[in-house]
Amino acid sequence: MKIFNLILPGMLLLAGSECFAEASDADFYMSPEGSDRWSGTLAEPNAQGSDGPFATLERARDAVRVLKKTKSADIDVLIRGGNYRLDNTVVFGLEDGGQGDQKISYAAYPGETPVFSSGQEINGWKKAQANLPGLPMVARGKVWEAKVPDRFKTLYDAEGMLPRARSAGFISLDGGSRDRLHFPEGRLKEWPNVEDVEIVVRPHHAWIVNILPLASVDEKKGMANTSIPATYAMNKLHFLKDTENCWVENVLEELDEPGEWALNTKEGKVYLWPRGQTPVRFPRLIEYIRVEGDIDLMGPKDVPVRNICFRGLAFMHGDRYTVAEDDAGIQHDWDFMDKANALVRLRGTENCTVEQCHFAHSGSSAIRVDLHGQHTTISGNHIEYMGAAGIVIAGYGPGTKDVSKNNLVYNNHVHHTGRIYSHAAGILVWQSGENRVANNLVHNTPYTGIILSGCMTDFFAKRGRELGRTLRLDEIGNLPKKPGIEDVRPFLHSRGNLIEYNEIHHAMEMLGDGNAFYIRGAGAGNVFRRNYVHHLVAPMIMQCAIRTDGGQMDTLFAENLIYQCTSQGIMMKLNTRVENNIVADIIAPPRGYYLAVREGPLTGGSIQRNIFYSSGKECVFIDELEAKGGTSEDRRGRTVARSKDADTDYNIYFCKADPSLGKAMLEKQRADGVDQNSLAVDPLFVDPQNGDFRFKPNSPALKMGIVPFDMSKVGLRN
Repeated sequence: MKIFNLILPGMLLLAGSECFAEASDADFYMSPEGSDRWSGTLAEPNAQGSDGPFATLERARDAVRVLKKTKSADIDVLIRGGNYRLDNTVVFGLEDGGQGDQKISYAAYPGETPVFSSGQEINGWKKAQANLPGLPMVARGKVWEAKVPDRFKTLYDAEGMLPRARSAGFISLDGGSRDRLHFPEGRLKEWPNVEDVEIVVRPHHAWIVNILPLASVDEKKGMANTSIPATYAMNKLHFLKDTENCWVENVLEELDEPGEWALNTKEGKVYLWPRGQTPVRFPRLIEYIRVEGDIDLMGPKDVPVRNICFRGLAFMHGDRYTVAEDDAGIQHDWDFMDKANALVRLRGTENCTVEQCHFAHSGSSAIRVDLHGQHTTISGNHIEYMGAAGIVIAGYGPGTKDVSKNNLVYNNHVHHTGRIYSHAAGILVWQSGENRVANNLVHNTPYTGIILSGCMTDFFAKRGRELGRTLRLDEIGNLPKKPGIEDVRPFLHSRGNLIEYNEIHHAMEMLGDGNAFYIRGAGAGNVFRRNYVHHLVAPMIMQCAIRTDGGQMDTLFAENLIYQCTSQGIMMKLNTRVENNIVADIIAPPRGYYLAVREGPLTGGSIQRNIFYSSGKECVFIDELEAKGGTSEDRRGRTVARSKDADTDYNIYFCKADPSLGKAMLEKQRADGVDQNSLAVDPLFVDPQNGDFRFKPNSPALKMGIVPFDMSKVGLRN
C-alpha cells in the first residue's frame, strides 16, 4: 500500500509563510532513500552512492544541533516526498529551538509530500477456521487471522480506519454507577479475554461518550465492572431516555460485516473480515512529534522551546488514546489536561509553527499546544477523519500560573473529527487567553465545532476527575464553600479570545445538547464575531448555533450569520451581549427558538440590532426562562431570564409566511418596555431562500444601523 495515496494533492503553501526555503537553499535534506550515515547536505544520493540525504527525522534534528553551534541564521531541513515510518516519538527539546530570531524549519521539499506513519503492516494472514467458536454464521469463511506482537486500538487499510466489531446498541438499566453497568439479559458475556473488551457508553448525559475497558462481567446479575470509571453514572440518558446509549466493541461474536476486526491479546491474534485487497497496518504510536520545553508543573516558571516550524508534512495512522486512572479532565471529560494524545504536540513552547500540514485517518487528535504555549501559529492545515479532536490549546488548570496565550489558529480545514470519541471538538481552547481563532472551516463533527472553556464556578469545590484535578490549589488559596464568579475569575485564563470569520456547518451530527460555538467557565472579554453557522440539520434536542452556558459572563456575540440550524439560533445567559446578528430560518423541531434567554438576571446584557427572520410559520423569535409557581427561579434553580431586563432595542422581527407573528412579538416587547425602536418589517435580503443575506439598497436594516454581513471575508483563505 502506498500511504500517500490518501493525501490530498495540491497542498498549497501559505502566503507569507515563516517557514519557507528554496529547494537549493536548505542546510539538510531527508529522503526515504537516504541514510543516517550520510551528511544530509544533498537532496538525493550522489552518483557514487557515498553521500546524500538523511533517512530519519532524529538524525536531521541531531545535525541541526551541531550546526547551531556555528550558524546563527535560520536553519532549514527539507524533506523529500514519500513514506517515513516512526517507531518512536521524535522529541525536540531546548537544544533544538532557534536562538533569538533564528527559526528552525522542517518542511516538505517543494512540490512533494512527506508522509509520517507509525503503521506496521501485518503479514502472515491465513483464513480463520469456519467453525471458530463465537464467529457469526454470516462471517464464516470470510474472516482472516494473523499473529500480532502488540495491543492496539485502531487498524487501517488503504481506505482509512477499519471499524472494530461492535454489538447492537442497548439502553442501560437503572442501578448503574460510574464503574458498574447494569445491562439487559444477554447483552454482555463473561468473555475469556474480557480485558480486551470495551463498553462504549453515553453515561446519563447526551454530551459525552466514554470508552471503558471491562474488568469483569456477571451474566446472572446483569452487572459489569469497568477498570476505569465513566464521567457520570452509567444510566439511561437524562434527556433521551428511549435512546440506545451503550454497545460493546472488540468481541468476535459481533464481527459480522466487511471491514470489521477484533483483537485477542491472550491469543496474540487479530481477526479481520477484509473490505479490500490492500495491506492492513496497526499503529505503533499515538504521539509522533513532541516539542517539549523545561516544564515545572508545580512551579511558577517554565523554560520554553522557541522558533521551531513544521510545514507541509503529512501524518497518519496513529493509535487511539485511552483514559488513565490519574487523568485530569477538561469540562465533561471532553479532553484531558496535559495528555499525550495528539500526533504533533507542543508542550512548553513559544513562537512555534505548524502550517500546511495534513492530518488524516488517525485514532486520537491532530495538534495540541499544552501548558506553556505562546505565540503559536497553527495555520493552513487540513485535518480530517480523526478519532478525537482537530486542534487543542490547553493551558494550566485554574490558578495564578497563566502562560498559555497569544496563539493563532488560522485558516485550517477541520472535518470528520470525533470518529471514535464523538464528543471531541473540531477546535478546543481551554484555560488559554488572548488567542485568535479565525477563518477556519469546521464541518461534519458529531458534537460541537469550536469550544472555548475554563472551569465552572461550582467545580472549585470538587475534587473529581472532571476539572477538580486540574485545580492548582496552592495558588488558589481559601475560597468560600460556595464560591461566586468574582471569587474565581482571577483563575480563569480563557479571557480576551477573538473567535471570528469561521464557518461551521453540519456539526452536531450525533450527540445532543451541543452547539456550533460554545463557551462556558471562561474569563471575561471573549468575542465571537462575523462567523457563519449554517445547516446544523440533525434532529437533536437542546442544541444551537452559538451558546453561552451556565455562569458564563462578559461575552459578546456580534455580527454572526446563522442560517438553517436545528432547535436554537443563539442562547444567551446573564450579561451576554447579542448584537448585530442575523438569525434566519431556524429549523423548528423540536424547539425552534431564534434567541433563547436561559439564565438571569440579564442586567448588563444587550439584544440590539439583530435580525430574526423566518420564511415559515414555525418560529419563536425570543424564548424566555419563565418563573414556575410564582418563584423567581425555575425547577433547576436558575434565575428567570427576560429580554426586558437586557438593553433590548433596534431589532427586526419578520416572518414572511405570517407577518403577524413578528408584529405580535414586537407588541409584546413594547408592552414590556423594550424594543421601542425595533421593527416588524421585511429586512429586504437579496435572496434569503438561497442563503444570500446581503441587504437591498432600500433595506430598513441599513437605516437602523445594522451592519451587513460580509460573506467574502468568512471561511478559508487562499
